Amino acid sequence: QLQLVESGGGLVQPGGSLRLSCAASRFTLDYYVIGWFRQAPGKEREGVSCIRRSDGSTYYADSVKGRLTISRDNAKNTVYLQMNSLNPEDTAVYYCAAGSDVWAGNIPTVQAMCVVHEYDYWGQGTQVTVSS
Repeated sequence: QLQLVESGGGLVQPGGSLRLSCAASRFTLDYYVIGWFRQAPGKEREGVSCIRRSDGSTYYADSVKGRLTISRDNAKNTVYLQMNSLNPEDTAVYYCAAGSDVWAGNIPTVQAMCVVHEYDYWGQGTQVTVSS
């Protein structure tokens, strides 16, 4: 059974930084797109950033462009989300997820892949709270 484990969440002041990690076990990320999603109280889960393992192509939601950076360490089978210049609107539970990136026909863009229904495997989530 494929497993994803997030870590790195916590409480940070506005303007601060955090780095989230998503470690995969019992499978390799080689044929997956990995996404970071977040869900704030009373809101739907939304795609924040996604990365295609095969070529490293990335997507960022407009709300996080320039502040968040997604990256991967293939040797460690881990994906990271560096979050800078955090603000209270970033407060949410952050989830990483893996979606199959094996296609018989046209290959969708990473942006097209960065939606909840494209992902089959989810981590347990890590809380990020931005508050003074």
